[in-house]
Amino acid sequence: MTKGSDLLVAALENEGVDRIFGIPGEENLDVVESIRKSSIELVLTRHEQAAAFMAATYGRLTGKPGVCLTTLGPGALNLSTGAAYALLGAMPMVMITGQKGILSSRQARFQVVDVVASMKPLTKLARQIVSPQMIPTTVREAFRIAQEERPGPVHLELPEDIAAEECQEVALIAPHQLELPTASEAALDRAAALITAAKRPLLMFGAAASRPRSTSDIAQFVIRTRIPFFTTQMGKGTVPGGTELYMGTAALSERDYVHEAIEQADLIVTIGHDTIEKPPFIMGKGGPKVVHIGYQPATVEQVYFPQSEVIGDIGPSLKALADRLEGKLPNAQALLHLRERILERIAARATEDRFTPQRLVHDIREVMPHDGILALDNGMYKIWFARNYRTRMANTLLLDNALATMGAGLPSAMVASMLYPERRVMAICGDGGFMMNSQELETAVRLKLNLVVLVIEDNAYGMIRWKQAVDEFPDFGMTFGNPDFVKYAESYGARGTRVNDIGQFKHALEEAFSGGGVHLVNVPVDYSENERVLVKELRERLPQILEV
Repeated sequence: MTKGSDLLVAALENEGVDRIFGIPGEENLDVVESIRKSSIELVLTRHEQAAAFMAATYGRLTGKPGVCLTTLGPGALNLSTGAAYALLGAMPMVMITGQKGILSSRQARFQVVDVVASMKPLTKLARQIVSPQMIPTTVREAFRIAQEERPGPVHLELPEDIAAEECQEVALIAPHQLELPTASEAALDRAAALITAAKRPLLMFGAAASRPRSTSDIAQFVIRTRIPFFTTQMGKGTVPGGTELYMGTAALSERDYVHEAIEQADLIVTIGHDTIEKPPFIMGKGGPKVVHIGYQPATVEQVYFPQSEVIGDIGPSLKALADRLEGKLPNAQALLHLRERILERIAARATEDRFTPQRLVHDIREVMPHDGILALDNGMYKIWFARNYRTRMANTLLLDNALATMGAGLPSAMVASMLYPERRVMAICGDGGFMMNSQELETAVRLKLNLVVLVIEDNAYGMIRWKQAVDEFPDFGMTFGNPDFVKYAESYGARGTRVNDIGQFKHALEEAFSGGGVHLVNVPVDYSENERVLVKELRERLPQILEV
């Protein structure tokens, strides 16, 4: 005889699960015991939200669903933000939550919330397991749904009496490779005709282009067609940003310098674009035509309505399209003459002797190797890193431009460090976002991770404060106090450094990395550049746009 919890854990092992993130409760105790006897590591976190962010990032980086575990009620509901993070960000994840017994109710309605119902709008599938015999098929279906395009979260609720119930052994179901359809010949021919006829073509790489399965084919497409490209925030790194065809990243929806190329393009080929991202450009009357190449059809929006679509596995689709285009595009580089000016303006004043966002990005790029990973939280600095940080490998700048939630930066960096212990990994957080999950410093120290945590301090919810000023509202309600971040880090057993001289910033980061372990580096920031560059300078560029 075996228990329902044993079947669950065996089914997870069958899926290749090597770790589960979370905080169990009394309703999970049978599951915890089954995990103890298995090959799976239980990564105990300090908040359920962080466990969900970690499981989602595991899925983002590996392409395999990450798994998190919580108890019922309050623990399960704390997964909600992480579920939305994975749903909007297309990250495969399986969430397992406990529940009171369903065959009897000795505690009546105590702590009972309809978690399955609450998760339905936040997941691809939410289901309660009502029989041990159904566990193997339910788990197999959960992992298949989480992983297939478009990837995302799945929720399974396991009541404690079903977990404890003894039953006969039930055969597991072997996972099989997910095969994606390929684009039709007709769609490829239509797209090729539009691209060949374009006078000023431009490529754009979006979030779905970062899937681990397709990045090599994407780079080959650029090499073979020689068309210049830009990226969305979540598409950074799909093709090395150091290439001579890189035109920049759309950190804003319009007016930025990269939009000089977008505005002059007569055709934009979007590859892996998902309208869940903040728009990298806005389609409108008289603007460029768009060819959408993706795993799934485009979602037609007011700002995005492609004239042609190539739907299927992106890698093979791009290879087949390049076969039709290579050597046949006389106008491929018509926009390339704009590149030097765009990148020059974006990189301006990056070495000033101040704690400006540009200087922080510049110095961090210099200490990070080509495979080093930055995991950004959400704040004003995210725009600057999206604009200015040049990526050289896929998935080396982890940011969230979909849900855009605060609190995810540190947990995401921790998973990157677990998966790639030989690479430099840095979490970059504002003081507001850092404090939302700062308790996970204890988890990072306990797990003996090698991780640098940069906390950028402005004593405010800086992005909202900036928006408040841009919209000419009084400065109100956005400022706060902070702990001594160095002492705070040390209280968890980490090391801490406060940098007061920008000339010492790079040295402090190098020392933090070379020392190993968890090291928090705290710096102030001069956000006067937000107004000077992102408002005044780009506003002055607008008349130039209208004259073109």
